[in-house]
Amino acid sequence: MARGHATQIGHLRQPESTNAYLVGDGIASLAAAVHFVHDARVPPSQVHILESGPGESLWSIGTPGCGYVVSAEQMLNFSCVCLYDLLSIVPSLNDPAKTVKQEIDEFNAVPGNRTYANSRLIATGTDGPQIVVAKELGLREKDTRDLFSIYRESEKKLSSLKVTDCFEEEFFRTNFWCMFSFQPWHSAMEFRRYLHRFVLGLPRINTLERLDHTPYDQYDSIILPIETYLKAQGVNFKYDTGAVRLAFAESSDIKVEGIHFSKDGDKEFIQVEGSDIVFLTLGSTTACTSIGSNHSPSGPLPSAHDALRASNVGWSNWSSLFFSSLLNTPHVSQLGNPLSFYSRMTESCSLWFTVTLENPEFFKLFEELTSNAPGRGGLTTLKDSSWLLSIVVPHQPYFLNQPDGVQVFWGYALFPEKIGDRIRKPMFECTGQEIFTELLGHLNFPEDSSWRDSITIPCMMPYATSPLLTRTHEDRPQVIPKGSSNLALLGQFVEIPEDGVFPLEYSVRGAQTAVFKMMGLQKQPKEIYKGDQNLKTLAKALKALLS
Repeated sequence: MARGHATQIGHLRQPESTNAYLVGDGIASLAAAVHFVHDARVPPSQVHILESGPGESLWSIGTPGCGYVVSAEQMLNFSCVCLYDLLSIVPSLNDPAKTVKQEIDEFNAVPGNRTYANSRLIATGTDGPQIVVAKELGLREKDTRDLFSIYRESEKKLSSLKVTDCFEEEFFRTNFWCMFSFQPWHSAMEFRRYLHRFVLGLPRINTLERLDHTPYDQYDSIILPIETYLKAQGVNFKYDTGAVRLAFAESSDIKVEGIHFSKDGDKEFIQVEGSDIVFLTLGSTTACTSIGSNHSPSGPLPSAHDALRASNVGWSNWSSLFFSSLLNTPHVSQLGNPLSFYSRMTESCSLWFTVTLENPEFFKLFEELTSNAPGRGGLTTLKDSSWLLSIVVPHQPYFLNQPDGVQVFWGYALFPEKIGDRIRKPMFECTGQEIFTELLGHLNFPEDSSWRDSITIPCMMPYATSPLLTRTHEDRPQVIPKGSSNLALLGQFVEIPEDGVFPLEYSVRGAQTAVFKMMGLQKQPKEIYKGDQNLKTLAKALKALLS
């Protein structure tokens, strides 16, 4: 391997003498690898991805016979400027002459594939399910004043506060809140960022217009094409990598000298030299995920200690980084605080479920109830469900390997610890079949032999909403920590000022920032879309809130 002298941040690194080590699962590492190869011209064989498995942070698996499983899907729209720049580089799997971005654009150009939810909210009425006029947000004058107040407040004053600290109890029963997918105990600071960052969506919060869909699930449509492209380029993937620990130089800077890791049960070591770079993805929203079946529940919440031993090593990597750096660098305060996020699973858990059908009856009844064809309705929330169920009935086929005659939809619950309305036990304790029965009851669909071949797979995710937990400014480190000469941090737990965590866009923006700065390129990620600086957008949002 070619070697060079250490290079300061912002100074041009010579790509031929740079090895890039990307430690961690998910789109952040994949995006960084693409930009190292495409923009920084680092030879692909000198880009190394160390991760526990393919697509660990955004995966989809399954077969028609065993049932499909969706771990997580995220909303996309035109404000995903960094993600769409990335996907404009990557070739489509279906047609290598096109990029993934072109494939998404063409799919969404078909009128029947665009979202327009006629039934964003469904309530339980005296005669069965009732479509709620979701355009009526249900905000009282006091709620509107409180929204404007948190919108104008500084982040410093909202540090460590929950959303409940900023609103009265009635606010959390409004249609507005039901459609926001936050928890009352989530971060007020993050809620404020969402109001600023996604103000463009407020006038359409009831219809979800202008959302973009991928042709298939996001693993098949985004992650798999990126991995395929990188492998074709010659990027070095090291799967089944665990227990990563960085070795730091004894200096006043944050400088990584080596990477200790385990692979296939053996301990290995990589010497970091010259102008080499290390990128570490912090934390994980999919760590400790447990999957049930049609006849068994997904399992109880693990302990915080389990997170540090999980096969997905995002939490153990961050904790190892934090504690190993205590001995060798005065800059430990620049590395964030993982304990603020991985120790509060009762506040961050969510239960997802995926339903596989071989009978079109459910899709037919759902379209009759909601007036939305598959793929058109976006997210439908059952606002009176004790579990606060939401479901997505997507365009079919949803998976690349999904045969004709098979239908798939998915959903999640924000309160899986509560007792169900029909199945009288917590959702965590329910089998897939029981979850489907609860859903059928809320929709008033017949519970008969039509569903005997249905397969519902529950998927419990203890850290699903952990990026939204209350925090201080010091809990999330900068993408490039102060004093770092060769270490950058990636993922949903780094600090990107003015941006809101959770979307794929956030992870990709962090990756682009790290690559461009570390390699000394005269390039920056595109500016964050700020709808709140557009007077027309602000006027529409204000009209929606006051209507």
